[in-house]
Amino acid sequence: MGRVRKVLGRPLGIGLLVLVVAAGGFGLYWFQPWKLWQDQTVEEALPGAVEPADASSSAPAPKTLARGELISHEHATSGTVRVVRLADGSHVVRLEKLDTSNGPDLRVWLTDAPVKKGPGGWRVFDDGEHVSLGKLKGNKGSQNYVVPNDVDLSRYSSVSIWCDRFDVSFGAAELARV
Repeated sequence: MGRVRKVLGRPLGIGLLVLVVAAGGFGLYWFQPWKLWQDQTVEEALPGAVEPADASSSAPAPKTLARGELISHEHATSGTVRVVRLADGSHVVRLEKLDTSNGPDLRVWLTDAPVKKGPGGWRVFDDGEHVSLGKLKGNKGSQNYVVPNDVDLSRYSSVSIWCDRFDVSFGAAELARV
C-alpha cells in the first residue's frame, strides 16, 4: 500500500505544482498587477494650436465643441475632456490633466450612455453605442484621440476611460455642448 501512495503521490504532486504555476502565470498575465505601480505620462500638444509666435497666422484656431469633467468609477480618475474641431475640419477628443490608475487594457470610448456616479455607473458604457478611439496612451497627462471622419458626434454624449479586459469604466465625463 505504501508503494502505491508513493507512485500515485509523486505524479499527482507534480501535476498539482504545474497547475498552480500555470494558474499563477495566467493570473499575472490577466491582472497585470505591476501596472498599479507604473505610471505612463503623455504630454501632447493640441494639433493645429497656434503658437504665440505664430499669433499673426490666418489659419483658423481649433474650436472646442463640447467639454466635461471626468468623475471616478472603478478607479480614482480626474481631468477634463474636450471634443475639438481642428482647422482642417477633423475632430479629436482631448484629455487634459488626466490622472487615473494604469490598467491592463484601457481604451478611450465615445459613448451614448449617461454618466452615473457610483458603482451603478461602472458598467453602462458598453450597453449602447460606443466608438473606441484607441488604447489609452498614458494614465497621466494631456493627450489627443482622433475621431474617425464617419462618426456622427451628435450621437455621443460621454467619454469613458474603459477597461476592455474587465468591462468596467475607470472614469467618465458627461459632454456638455459649448
